[in-house]
Amino acid sequence: MTYLSLVLLGAGLTWGGTRIAARTIDPPSRATATQTSPASKPQSPNPLPAKASGIVPTNFVTDAVDRVGPAVVRIDTQRSVSNPVAQQFNDPLFRQFFGDRVPQMPDRQVQSGTGSGFIIDANGEIVTNAHVVDGADKVTVTLKDGRSFEGKVVGRDAVTDVAVVHIEAENLPAVSLGDSDRLKPGEWAIAIGNPLGLDNTVTTGIISATGRSSSQVGVPDKRVDFIQTDAAINPGNSGGPLLNQNGEAIGMNTAIIQGAQGLGFAIPIETVRDIARQLVANGKVEHPYLGIQMVGLTPEIKANLNNNPNSDISVTEEQGVLIVRVVADSPADRAGLRTGDVLQKINGKTVSQADEVQAIVNEIQVGDSVTLELRRDGKTLDLEVKTGMLPVMGNG
Repeated sequence: MTYLSLVLLGAGLTWGGTRIAARTIDPPSRATATQTSPASKPQSPNPLPAKASGIVPTNFVTDAVDRVGPAVVRIDTQRSVSNPVAQQFNDPLFRQFFGDRVPQMPDRQVQSGTGSGFIIDANGEIVTNAHVVDGADKVTVTLKDGRSFEGKVVGRDAVTDVAVVHIEAENLPAVSLGDSDRLKPGEWAIAIGNPLGLDNTVTTGIISATGRSSSQVGVPDKRVDFIQTDAAINPGNSGGPLLNQNGEAIGMNTAIIQGAQGLGFAIPIETVRDIARQLVANGKVEHPYLGIQMVGLTPEIKANLNNNPNSDISVTEEQGVLIVRVVADSPADRAGLRTGDVLQKINGKTVSQADEVQAIVNEIQVGDSVTLELRRDGKTLDLEVKTGMLPVMGNG
């Protein structure tokens, strides 16, 4: 198993360096303007370049940015956190030794962070990443035209890293939402945001891949199939839109893998749309939950478990999804699942990877039941599990 170091972009305090790359892009279907000299004018052996006429041909990137740019916002946050050195410096024994030479340290300190977001409704609904506004005591939203508004966090969902912020304003420019389900690798990608505090920065690239699982990206606690792009994404881009060549939002920029180049990730806009709708309606999102930790069974995993004298699991099956832990008093526990069970099917669909099980569970409602076909001690069992609501700290 490979573990990746992931950087969530936004609401941070310490920023790294910035690499800005320029890329010339011709529009997909436009002819480039050319200039010719009058026939009567003699030509020198080495003519100088003709002067620009003042009319610069546009391309699909500038067209998209002109339309969407006004709807991309900067989000500044402030949060009160405990001062890690206050307890030591304010200790009576420390004071007795050093006296008044050390000033009194406050128990709390204010942290500031910056991220991005984009307007999805003309009446002030803005989407951003949940980690951008996590724990924020104050949220300030600044539009491209310079106006600033106090933002109210309507709700945040840590499981998908999506949040909705509302500002009291009307007739705002809003981003058109595209269809992330039809994305294909190789399509154009345009990222807009505020990396390192540089407002309305535009970078371009392509869609490198779709359907990257949370475990592949390095955030197994999330329930998102990410879009991968090589468009430059830097700290502060978090929550900004990823656009297609038509200027439609197809994703929300969220993360990069630390130390890698050309590896950025975005939450598909279909996920953002669905989560935002629930947050606006209910202020929270309910995710279905079984209460198991699992891994796709491979020959290597089977051999490691069977040859490990300290392992409590013995595996006889060749394929399926191995349950490595059952959470106490969870729906799975109450239904009778055990560590060492190997899932073969869920609701009649054959599964071999943990992500496949999770994807099926994500499609059902909290309180609905799923049927599991599993192997235990060489026997096939069918169990029905009534899903519960995933307990998540920090939502709302």
